Amino acid sequence: MSETSFTDLLSTQIGNEFAASQQYIAIAVWFDNESLPQLAAHFYRQSLEERNHAMMLVQYSLDRGLPVAIPGIPAVRNDFSGVVEPIELALAQEKQVTTQIEALFRAARHEGDALGEQAMLWFLKEQVEEVASMSTLLTIAQRAENYFDIENFVARETIGDGGVDADAPAAAGGAL
Repeated sequence: MSETSFTDLLSTQIGNEFAASQQYIAIAVWFDNESLPQLAAHFYRQSLEERNHAMMLVQYSLDRGLPVAIPGIPAVRNDFSGVVEPIELALAQEKQVTTQIEALFRAARHEGDALGEQAMLWFLKEQVEEVASMSTLLTIAQRAENYFDIENFVARETIGDGGVDADAPAAAGGAL
């Protein structure tokens, strides 16, 4: 199996999703430490969502009889110079995940794996929402005159929280 096979990329993506989850926890804790509870809560939710994505990929692998290995993750960033910086990091992370899911879709298509292609379509749809909501949050943070304007926006708007998606794949052990 080549390094770019669908199965190899799927295993790597499980780690990528867990890494994204941990990075969002670090961002949430940073916002908590800055006494910005709405932003903290938003990123704690984002962390759970990324964890659930990893577990969806685990369940998909189990259902298909593919090998599953839970990898370690690289260190996360914990220090930021201001409120915009962690949101910029989050947007960059979402764009990177989109690229990774696109590679999974292409690998499945290249290998004639219709089930793999179909599974990745949900994740691609999810990434459109993730990038859009993080882009909006970044724009608000860049335009805000003070941190409380951002907090009020997060409290008022439903960003990145579309509720339960009935089409979402099952997560191994159940979604949190």
